[in-house]
Amino acid sequence: MSEFFHEGSRQLQDRFDTRPMADRLVDAIVSGQISPEDKAFIEEQNMFFFATVDREGRPNCSYKGGSVGLVKVIDEQTLAFPLYDGSGMYLSAGNVLVNEHVSLLFVDFQRQARLRLNGSAFIQDDDPLQNHWPEAELVLRVKVREMFPNCPRYIHKMTLVEESSFVPKQHCETPAPAWKRLEVVADVLPPRDAHLAGNEQDAAAALNRN
Repeated sequence: MSEFFHEGSRQLQDRFDTRPMADRLVDAIVSGQISPEDKAFIEEQNMFFFATVDREGRPNCSYKGGSVGLVKVIDEQTLAFPLYDGSGMYLSAGNVLVNEHVSLLFVDFQRQARLRLNGSAFIQDDDPLQNHWPEAELVLRVKVREMFPNCPRYIHKMTLVEESSFVPKQHCETPAPAWKRLEVVADVLPPRDAHLAGNEQDAAAALNRN
């Protein structure tokens, strides 16, 4: 793990006299493999934060939510998750196509625990796992470079009140988001959503309720 830190990290470690502690922590908690305990933790989560970068190194961070099992651990070094219908901008997925480096942050707010994972991501057409998640447009796979738990002291304790009704489920029609009925996008919706162009007033009311 000698390459885990770069000169920026080292500069601040030396400034605050934490270099020995940082090196010790790398040896103690950073791993290049997903343990059975890590697998259980990851697959119990229904959301995570996903960071990507473009060709110029400019970051983009997004929230990915679904049902428990949103992320599937394939083996000790690989995990996968679905990309559902979104805004159509494909910021995260687009970044992956031009820069493989990604980070995932899993946070369990009820147990106040978190896990960080860095690795290389890729998307393959007709991924055999695509049918594992209803309505998945694509499946993104990540090869682990390093992963480690984080100190939980600043995690706020929160309880899940309700799962989003927009999470795709087997044998259940997923409602369309209200914003796709707004006039501003009515003439540029993709063919599969063209039927959604509708009453602007109803859409605005639905947005206000949400």
